[in-house]
Amino acid sequence: MGGQKEDEIMKDEMHKHEGDKMHEAHREIHNEASKVDEAHKIHGEHEMHETDKRMMEDMKDHSKHPVHDHHKHMLEDFKKRFYISLVLTFPILLLSPAIQTFIGYQLVFYGSVYLVFLLSSIVYFYGGYPFLKGLFNEVKQKQPGMMTLIAVAISVAYFYSAAVVFGLEGKFFFWELTTLIDIMLLGHWIEMRSVLGASRALEELVKIMPSEAHLIRDGETLEVKVEELKTGDKVLVKPGEKIPVDGIVLEGETFVNEAMLTGESRPVSKRPGDKVIGGAINGEGSIIVEVEKTGKDTYLNQVVELVRQAQESKSRTQDLANRAAFLLTIIALIVGVITLSVWLTYGMDFVFAIERAVTVMVIACPHALGLAIPLVVAVSTSIAAKSGLLIRDRQAFERAKDLQAIVFDKTGTLTEGRFGVTDILSLNGTAEAEILSISASLEANSEHPIAQGIVESAKGRGVKLLHAEEFKAIPGKGVEGKINGRNYKIVSPGFLRENGIEIKNENVEKLKQQGKTVVFLLEGDKPTGVIALADVVRKESREAIDRLKSMGIRCMMLTGDNRFVAKWVAEELGLDNYFAEVLPHEKAEKIKEVQKNFVAAMVGDGVNDAPALAQADVGIAIGAGTDVAVETADIILVRNDPRDVADVIELSRKTYSKMRQNLLWATGYNAFAIPLAAGVLYSWGILLTPAAGAVLMSLSTVIVAINARLLKM
Repeated sequence: MGGQKEDEIMKDEMHKHEGDKMHEAHREIHNEASKVDEAHKIHGEHEMHETDKRMMEDMKDHSKHPVHDHHKHMLEDFKKRFYISLVLTFPILLLSPAIQTFIGYQLVFYGSVYLVFLLSSIVYFYGGYPFLKGLFNEVKQKQPGMMTLIAVAISVAYFYSAAVVFGLEGKFFFWELTTLIDIMLLGHWIEMRSVLGASRALEELVKIMPSEAHLIRDGETLEVKVEELKTGDKVLVKPGEKIPVDGIVLEGETFVNEAMLTGESRPVSKRPGDKVIGGAINGEGSIIVEVEKTGKDTYLNQVVELVRQAQESKSRTQDLANRAAFLLTIIALIVGVITLSVWLTYGMDFVFAIERAVTVMVIACPHALGLAIPLVVAVSTSIAAKSGLLIRDRQAFERAKDLQAIVFDKTGTLTEGRFGVTDILSLNGTAEAEILSISASLEANSEHPIAQGIVESAKGRGVKLLHAEEFKAIPGKGVEGKINGRNYKIVSPGFLRENGIEIKNENVEKLKQQGKTVVFLLEGDKPTGVIALADVVRKESREAIDRLKSMGIRCMMLTGDNRFVAKWVAEELGLDNYFAEVLPHEKAEKIKEVQKNFVAAMVGDGVNDAPALAQADVGIAIGAGTDVAVETADIILVRNDPRDVADVIELSRKTYSKMRQNLLWATGYNAFAIPLAAGVLYSWGILLTPAAGAVLMSLSTVIVAINARLLKM
């Protein structure tokens, strides 16, 4: 559509202003303004170019909010033009012969025709200015579009009627002209409110950042502006306050609500050493936070930048809509000329023929086509960001709807990346809970990962730990100690072999074949129980795999781990296939193999999975947390939750469905409306006036806007 070059110039100006000493959050908002303006250009607000320039000047003033001022000015401008034009339309209606004949009264005085012409001229040049300016811009850029159609229609009506006033034979239709402009202004005003409503989500996201912070300096607490904080500063966050910056908790414990930032619905526990995100809401505890990131490096600003890039990145569906809108404009102009010629050929008077041509051009305006995709993009991207799904590449996001297979990395993606107890076997009738309790009580004194895995699993299951005495390590083999006066050992299979202790149990052999780490509990030298540990499979992974398979998607796993562990995880989750013992540099080749048969996505942690993420049709980085700058991924999932993969695909499918609905409505409406406007049903007494055509066109656009905003996760 028209206005793209103008939009690029505006973006260049915005980047120049980024050198100013401005608050970093404002800088991100300025970038976001370019996206909103692009949506405005697409659906025709070319007339606001001078306003854009003023907005650029306003951005030099730190005290102003450029997006807010710009939006407010544009809305007020259309509102003012509409109301002034509407007021002038009333006397035009009263003095129009056609209206007088229809109602049955007569109001004629010397110079009344010239008064109507004068008032109509004001409405044409003032109310029609946005459309005339749009015509100039579109012709200049060789991109005729909606503004061209509207401007040609109102100009033909105005200049023909003016010629009639000054001597040309015929009938003027100033009242049709002015009511047409009124309706077009009203339609644009309503549309703009819808567009801004869809684009306002990111502005609201930025607004959640607090403006002040409690800085702790030399034992005193000072109230300072957030932009004054530096890395290493310490700030106090009181209960119920918003956390001002990204940082690390130094003192205090609390729960933090991160729902607006990461989509995590439950409050997240925060203790000393944990990271917190600026904009999150503190719970009931006071905490002291050391500032880690400020300005553009904060999580929130990275999210805003990623979303802005996603909304500006090219969409294949948008390209289709733009081409369709361009073709529709050309078709409408041609059909308008043909309509005029055909009616004149059939002997109708020039006023009737010109009115048909004007109605064709008005009703065929590709407004709905221009809005169909940008609004859906704006809504879906902001929904995704609020849910912790950050889209870097729009085309990759659109491809997600077509995915047939998803390949998951194992460690840290499907599993938690830490040891945990998976199986407990009793060898002499001792209860499993008792075996775990005794083992955890001994291992509580060890720092070994296996020991920590047993202890954490015991705590997670609510198992009580007992007091262990005379604890000592058996180097390389395990630990031993006394509990309730009895001697216990937790040992490896190597200890059993060295001491000639044999355990013949099929279940133990199965655990070993699954690649699990197996340790043994001995009372004295008698085997009491067996504990198997492995990388803990996430509870969410099972639900994620089930959801994906129900969506008709094959689920696979890629891991460098041994084939026994891989087989166990694959069977545990019900995966369709798995690839084990794959070295990092070989992962991309495995993805290529999968791509021979399926449209495939790769889901990994974005570190050693980078080549595979880049090779896949859709690369998804999971568990990025506050580090969202994952360069090789197309989509970034903030949380360590594989269920979000299913959410991405579901949102992609719903987004595509909305795009398709809007395109079908926009094109179907025009296919029906253009012949109707041309007068094909005239013999049945059905005839549309230009004003009625404008109402239908505006209604079509509003329907598209409302439909886009109905998009939900």
